[in-house]
Amino acid sequence: MTKLEQAIQNYASLNADLGLRDVTDLNLAITSGRTQKVIDDAERQQEADLHRIAGVIASRPEIKMILLSGPSSSGKTSTANRLALHLTDYGKKPLILSMDNWFVNREDSPLDENGEKDYESIYALDIKTFQRDLRDLIDGVRIAMPTYNFSRGEREFRGETLQLHSGNLLIIEGIHALNPMLTETIADRNKFLLYASALTSLRIDDETRISTSENRLIRRMCRDYTTRGVSAEDTLHRWQSVRRGEEKWIFPYQENADVMFNTAMIYELSALQPKALFILRQVPISSPMRAEAERLIHFLSFFTPISDIGIPSHSIIREFIGGSAFDVA
Repeated sequence: MTKLEQAIQNYASLNADLGLRDVTDLNLAITSGRTQKVIDDAERQQEADLHRIAGVIASRPEIKMILLSGPSSSGKTSTANRLALHLTDYGKKPLILSMDNWFVNREDSPLDENGEKDYESIYALDIKTFQRDLRDLIDGVRIAMPTYNFSRGEREFRGETLQLHSGNLLIIEGIHALNPMLTETIADRNKFLLYASALTSLRIDDETRISTSENRLIRRMCRDYTTRGVSAEDTLHRWQSVRRGEEKWIFPYQENADVMFNTAMIYELSALQPKALFILRQVPISSPMRAEAERLIHFLSFFTPISDIGIPSHSIIREFIGGSAFDVA
Protein backbone atom coordinates (compact mmCIF):
# COMPACT_ATOMS: atom_id res chain seq x y z
CA MET A 1 0.00 0.00 0.00
CA THR A 2 1.35 3.44 -0.92
CA LYS A 3 1.66 6.26 1.62
CA LEU A 4 -1.15 8.05 -0.21
CA GLU A 5 -3.49 5.06 -0.03
CA GLN A 6 -2.65 4.58 3.65
CA ALA A 7 -3.43 8.24 4.41
CA ILE A 8 -6.81 7.99 2.71
CA GLN A 9 -7.62 4.73 4.48
CA ASN A 10 -6.65 6.17 7.88
CA TYR A 11 -8.90 9.19 7.32
CA ALA A 12 -11.81 6.99 6.22
CA SER A 13 -11.42 4.91 9.39
CA LEU A 14 -11.43 8.00 11.61
CA ASN A 15 -14.60 9.32 9.97
CA ALA A 16 -16.27 5.92 10.16
CA ASP A 17 -15.60 5.99 13.91
CA LEU A 18 -17.61 9.23 13.96
CA GLY A 19 -20.43 7.56 12.01
CA LEU A 20 -19.72 9.60 8.87
CA ARG A 21 -19.11 7.18 6.03
CA ASP A 22 -20.94 8.96 3.21
CA VAL A 23 -22.86 12.08 2.23
CA THR A 24 -26.10 10.65 3.63
CA ASP A 25 -24.50 10.31 7.07
CA LEU A 26 -23.14 13.84 6.86
CA ASN A 27 -26.47 15.33 5.78
CA LEU A 28 -28.26 13.50 8.57
CA ALA A 29 -25.79 14.86 11.12
CA ILE A 30 -26.43 18.38 9.84
CA THR A 31 -30.22 18.17 9.72
CA SER A 32 -30.35 16.59 13.19
CA GLY A 33 -28.53 19.54 14.76
CA ARG A 34 -25.08 17.98 15.14
CA THR A 35 -23.24 20.36 12.77
CA GLN A 36 -21.03 21.96 15.41
CA LYS A 37 -20.04 18.59 16.82
CA VAL A 38 -19.01 17.41 13.34
CA ILE A 39 -16.93 20.57 12.85
CA ASP A 40 -15.32 20.34 16.28
CA ASP A 41 -14.49 16.65 15.93
CA ALA A 42 -12.94 17.16 12.49
CA GLU A 43 -10.86 20.13 13.62
CA ARG A 44 -9.69 18.32 16.75
CA GLN A 45 -8.66 15.30 14.67
CA GLN A 46 -6.58 17.44 12.36
CA GLU A 47 -4.94 19.44 15.16
CA ALA A 48 -3.91 16.20 16.86
CA ASP A 49 -2.34 14.98 13.63
CA LEU A 50 -0.37 18.20 13.17
CA HIS A 51 0.79 18.14 16.79
CA ARG A 52 2.02 14.58 16.31
CA ILE A 53 3.96 15.61 13.17
CA ALA A 54 5.47 18.59 15.00
CA GLY A 55 6.59 16.25 17.78
CA VAL A 56 8.39 13.97 15.31
CA ILE A 57 10.20 16.96 13.80
CA ALA A 58 11.11 18.46 17.19
CA SER A 59 12.60 15.14 18.30
CA ARG A 60 15.19 15.33 15.53
CA PRO A 61 17.54 18.27 16.20
CA GLU A 62 19.43 17.66 12.96
CA ILE A 63 16.41 18.85 10.93
CA LYS A 64 16.98 22.37 9.65
CA MET A 65 14.12 22.67 7.18
CA ILE A 66 10.65 21.30 6.55
CA LEU A 67 9.80 21.06 2.86
CA LEU A 68 6.03 21.27 2.49
CA SER A 69 4.50 20.41 -0.85
CA GLY A 70 1.06 19.63 -2.19
CA PRO A 71 -1.12 20.24 -5.23
CA SER A 72 -3.24 23.31 -5.86
CA SER A 73 -5.68 24.22 -3.07
CA SER A 74 -4.32 21.61 -0.70
CA GLY A 75 -4.11 24.18 2.10
CA LYS A 76 -0.32 24.54 2.18
CA THR A 77 -0.37 28.08 3.56
CA SER A 78 -2.64 27.25 6.49
CA THR A 79 -0.77 24.01 7.12
CA ALA A 80 2.56 25.83 7.29
CA ASN A 81 1.20 28.41 9.74
CA ARG A 82 -0.53 25.86 11.95
CA LEU A 83 2.52 23.57 11.97
CA ALA A 84 4.62 26.58 13.01
CA LEU A 85 2.37 27.11 16.02
CA HIS A 86 2.72 23.48 17.10
CA LEU A 87 6.51 23.60 16.67
CA THR A 88 6.55 26.66 18.92
CA ASP A 89 4.90 24.52 21.60
CA TYR A 90 7.99 22.29 21.39
CA GLY A 91 10.35 25.24 21.87
CA LYS A 92 11.25 25.69 18.20
CA LYS A 93 11.39 29.02 16.38
CA PRO A 94 9.96 28.31 12.92
CA LEU A 95 10.26 30.67 9.97
CA ILE A 96 7.95 30.25 6.96
CA LEU A 97 9.21 30.84 3.43
CA SER A 98 7.15 30.61 0.24
CA MET A 99 8.91 29.30 -2.85
CA ASP A 100 6.75 31.71 -4.84
CA ASN A 101 9.16 34.48 -3.88
CA TRP A 102 11.83 32.84 -6.04
CA PHE A 103 9.73 32.90 -9.21
CA VAL A 104 11.54 34.21 -12.26
CA ASN A 105 10.17 37.44 -13.69
CA ARG A 106 7.02 36.72 -15.66
CA GLU A 107 8.65 37.61 -18.97
CA ASP A 108 11.24 34.88 -18.33
CA SER A 109 8.71 32.15 -17.51
CA PRO A 110 9.09 28.88 -19.46
CA LEU A 111 6.58 28.00 -22.15
CA ASP A 112 4.42 24.88 -22.32
CA GLU A 113 3.76 22.70 -25.36
CA ASN A 114 1.16 25.21 -26.57
CA GLY A 115 3.54 28.14 -26.38
CA GLU A 116 1.83 29.59 -23.29
CA LYS A 117 3.63 30.58 -20.10
CA ASP A 118 3.91 27.57 -17.82
CA TYR A 119 3.68 28.76 -14.23
CA GLU A 120 3.45 25.18 -12.93
CA SER A 121 6.90 24.23 -14.23
CA ILE A 122 9.81 23.93 -11.83
CA TYR A 123 11.69 26.16 -14.25
CA ALA A 124 9.33 28.99 -13.37
CA LEU A 125 11.57 29.20 -10.28
CA ASP A 126 15.04 30.74 -10.19
CA ILE A 127 16.55 27.43 -9.12
CA LYS A 128 20.17 28.58 -8.91
CA THR A 129 19.37 31.55 -6.66
CA PHE A 130 17.02 29.49 -4.49
CA GLN A 131 19.68 26.82 -3.94
CA ARG A 132 22.33 29.43 -3.13
CA ASP A 133 20.05 31.16 -0.61
CA LEU A 134 19.21 27.85 1.09
CA ARG A 135 22.88 26.90 1.42
CA ASP A 136 23.69 30.32 2.87
CA LEU A 137 20.85 30.07 5.40
CA ILE A 138 21.96 26.61 6.56
CA ASP A 139 25.50 27.98 6.94
CA GLY A 140 24.24 30.85 9.08
CA VAL A 141 24.73 33.53 6.42
CA ARG A 142 22.29 36.44 6.26
CA ILE A 143 20.52 36.62 2.90
CA ALA A 144 18.57 39.33 1.09
CA MET A 145 14.95 38.12 1.04
CA PRO A 146 13.12 38.39 -2.29
CA THR A 147 9.41 39.19 -2.55
CA TYR A 148 7.48 38.33 -5.69
CA ASN A 149 5.16 41.08 -6.91
CA PHE A 150 2.35 39.16 -8.61
CA SER A 151 0.75 42.34 -9.95
CA ARG A 152 3.90 43.30 -11.84
CA GLY A 153 5.18 39.78 -12.38
CA GLU A 154 8.60 40.65 -10.95
CA ARG A 155 10.82 39.58 -8.08
CA GLU A 156 11.63 42.52 -5.83
CA PHE A 157 14.04 43.25 -2.99
CA ARG A 158 12.62 45.56 -0.35
CA GLY A 159 15.48 45.58 2.12
CA GLU A 160 14.31 42.51 4.05
CA THR A 161 16.95 40.04 5.21
CA LEU A 162 16.93 36.66 6.90
CA GLN A 163 19.42 34.73 9.02
CA LEU A 164 18.92 31.51 10.95
CA HIS A 165 19.71 31.44 14.67
CA SER A 166 19.69 28.73 17.31
CA GLY A 167 16.31 27.00 17.47
CA ASN A 168 15.16 28.28 14.08
CA LEU A 169 13.52 25.89 11.64
CA LEU A 170 12.67 26.76 8.07
CA ILE A 171 9.25 25.78 6.78
CA ILE A 172 9.47 26.08 3.00
CA GLU A 173 6.17 25.66 1.20
CA GLY A 174 5.55 25.37 -2.50
CA ILE A 175 4.29 22.93 -5.11
CA HIS A 176 7.84 21.83 -5.95
CA ALA A 177 9.12 21.45 -2.40
CA LEU A 178 9.52 17.66 -2.66
CA ASN A 179 11.36 17.76 -5.98
CA PRO A 180 14.90 16.65 -5.07
CA MET A 181 16.36 18.92 -7.75
CA LEU A 182 15.70 21.99 -5.60
CA THR A 183 17.46 20.81 -2.45
CA GLU A 184 20.04 18.38 -3.80
CA THR A 185 22.84 20.39 -2.18
CA ILE A 186 21.27 20.01 1.30
CA ALA A 187 22.00 16.84 3.27
CA ASP A 188 18.99 14.54 3.61
CA ARG A 189 19.40 14.42 7.39
CA ASN A 190 18.73 18.17 7.52
CA LYS A 191 15.39 17.89 5.66
CA PHE A 192 11.91 16.74 6.63
CA LEU A 193 9.57 16.17 3.69
CA LEU A 194 5.87 16.80 4.28
CA TYR A 195 3.15 16.28 1.67
CA ALA A 196 -0.24 17.93 2.23
CA SER A 197 -3.38 17.33 0.22
CA ALA A 198 -7.13 17.08 0.58
CA LEU A 199 -7.29 13.29 0.51
CA THR A 200 -11.05 13.05 0.51
CA SER A 201 -12.48 9.79 1.83
CA LEU A 202 -16.16 10.76 1.89
CA ARG A 203 -18.40 8.78 -0.47
CA ILE A 204 -21.53 9.66 -2.36
CA ASP A 205 -22.59 6.03 -1.89
CA ASP A 206 -21.01 2.61 -1.35
CA GLU A 207 -19.57 2.60 -4.86
CA THR A 208 -18.55 6.22 -5.42
CA ARG A 209 -15.81 8.05 -3.53
CA ILE A 210 -15.56 11.81 -4.05
CA SER A 211 -12.56 12.71 -6.18
CA THR A 212 -9.78 14.55 -4.35
CA SER A 213 -9.29 16.64 -7.49
CA GLU A 214 -12.96 17.65 -7.50
CA ASN A 215 -12.72 18.66 -3.85
CA ARG A 216 -9.66 20.82 -4.57
CA LEU A 217 -11.26 22.42 -7.62
CA ILE A 218 -14.22 23.59 -5.53
CA ARG A 219 -11.82 24.89 -2.89
CA ARG A 220 -9.84 26.77 -5.54
CA MET A 221 -12.91 28.35 -7.11
CA CYS A 222 -14.02 29.69 -3.75
CA ARG A 223 -10.55 30.98 -2.85
CA ASP A 224 -9.90 32.54 -6.27
CA TYR A 225 -13.21 34.37 -6.14
CA THR A 226 -12.85 35.46 -2.50
CA THR A 227 -9.20 36.53 -2.34
CA ARG A 228 -8.19 37.18 -5.94
CA GLY A 229 -11.34 38.35 -7.68
CA VAL A 230 -11.13 35.50 -10.22
CA SER A 231 -14.37 34.17 -11.69
CA ALA A 232 -15.41 30.52 -11.62
CA GLU A 233 -15.28 30.57 -15.42
CA ASP A 234 -11.58 31.53 -15.37
CA THR A 235 -10.74 28.98 -12.68
CA LEU A 236 -12.49 26.21 -14.60
CA HIS A 237 -10.76 27.24 -17.82
CA ARG A 238 -7.32 26.98 -16.21
CA TRP A 239 -7.94 23.82 -14.18
CA GLN A 240 -6.84 21.29 -16.80
CA SER A 241 -3.53 23.12 -17.19
CA VAL A 242 -3.10 23.06 -13.42
CA ARG A 243 -3.85 19.32 -13.36
CA ARG A 244 -1.31 18.64 -16.12
CA GLY A 245 1.28 20.51 -14.09
CA GLU A 246 0.47 18.43 -11.01
CA GLU A 247 0.81 15.18 -12.93
CA LYS A 248 4.20 16.27 -14.23
CA TRP A 249 5.75 18.16 -11.34
CA ILE A 250 4.06 17.17 -8.05
CA PHE A 251 2.54 13.68 -7.98
CA PRO A 252 5.75 11.88 -9.09
CA TYR A 253 7.43 13.03 -5.86
CA GLN A 254 4.61 12.63 -3.34
CA GLU A 255 5.81 9.23 -2.11
CA ASN A 256 9.16 10.83 -1.20
CA ALA A 257 7.42 12.44 1.77
CA ASP A 258 8.38 11.45 5.29
CA VAL A 259 4.78 12.11 6.29
CA MET A 260 1.52 12.77 4.44
CA PHE A 261 -0.83 15.21 6.10
CA ASN A 262 -4.48 15.05 5.10
CA THR A 263 -6.03 18.52 4.90
CA ALA A 264 -9.52 17.26 3.99
CA MET A 265 -12.39 18.06 6.33
CA ILE A 266 -15.40 15.75 6.47
CA TYR A 267 -17.77 18.73 6.53
CA GLU A 268 -16.04 20.98 4.02
CA LEU A 269 -18.18 20.50 0.91
CA SER A 270 -21.25 21.45 2.94
CA ALA A 271 -19.40 24.58 4.10
CA LEU A 272 -18.14 25.41 0.60
CA GLN A 273 -21.48 24.71 -1.09
CA PRO A 274 -23.23 28.10 -0.65
CA LYS A 275 -20.32 30.14 -2.00
CA ALA A 276 -19.47 27.63 -4.72
CA LEU A 277 -23.06 27.59 -6.03
CA PHE A 278 -23.18 31.39 -6.01
CA ILE A 279 -20.07 31.76 -8.16
CA LEU A 280 -20.82 28.77 -10.44
CA ARG A 281 -24.19 30.24 -11.34
CA GLN A 282 -22.37 33.31 -12.66
CA VAL A 283 -20.71 31.30 -15.47
CA PRO A 284 -22.40 32.61 -18.66
CA ILE A 285 -24.75 30.30 -20.55
CA SER A 286 -22.65 30.92 -23.66
CA SER A 287 -19.36 29.97 -21.97
CA PRO A 288 -17.50 26.78 -22.98
CA MET A 289 -17.22 26.19 -19.21
CA ARG A 290 -20.99 26.23 -18.63
CA ALA A 291 -21.39 22.45 -18.96
CA GLU A 292 -18.70 21.87 -16.34
CA ALA A 293 -20.32 24.47 -14.09
CA GLU A 294 -23.67 22.69 -14.40
CA ARG A 295 -22.02 19.37 -13.55
CA LEU A 296 -20.51 20.82 -10.38
CA ILE A 297 -23.80 22.50 -9.44
CA HIS A 298 -25.48 19.09 -9.68
CA PHE A 299 -22.71 17.47 -7.63
CA LEU A 300 -22.98 20.10 -4.88
CA SER A 301 -26.74 19.59 -4.69
CA PHE A 302 -26.07 16.32 -2.85
CA PHE A 303 -24.81 18.28 0.17
CA THR A 304 -26.89 19.98 2.85
CA PRO A 305 -25.31 23.44 3.26
CA ILE A 306 -24.00 24.73 6.56
CA SER A 307 -23.13 28.21 7.83
CA ASP A 308 -19.49 29.12 8.37
CA ILE A 309 -20.24 30.64 11.79
CA GLY A 310 -18.91 27.66 13.75
CA ILE A 311 -15.74 27.18 11.69
CA PRO A 312 -12.68 28.42 13.64
CA SER A 313 -10.47 31.12 12.13
CA HIS A 314 -7.44 28.80 12.15
CA SER A 315 -9.24 26.11 10.13
CA ILE A 316 -7.84 25.14 6.75
CA ILE A 317 -11.32 25.71 5.32
CA ARG A 318 -10.99 29.42 6.15
CA GLU A 319 -8.24 29.61 3.53
CA PHE A 320 -10.96 29.08 0.92
CA ILE A 321 -14.07 30.76 2.32
CA GLY A 322 -12.42 33.75 3.98
CA GLY A 323 -11.94 34.85 7.57
CA SER A 324 -8.65 33.03 8.10
CA ALA A 325 -6.41 33.97 11.00
CA PHE A 326 -3.48 33.60 8.59
CA ASP A 327 -2.46 35.71 5.61
CA VAL A 328 -3.64 33.49 2.76
CA ALA A 329 -4.42 36.03 0.03
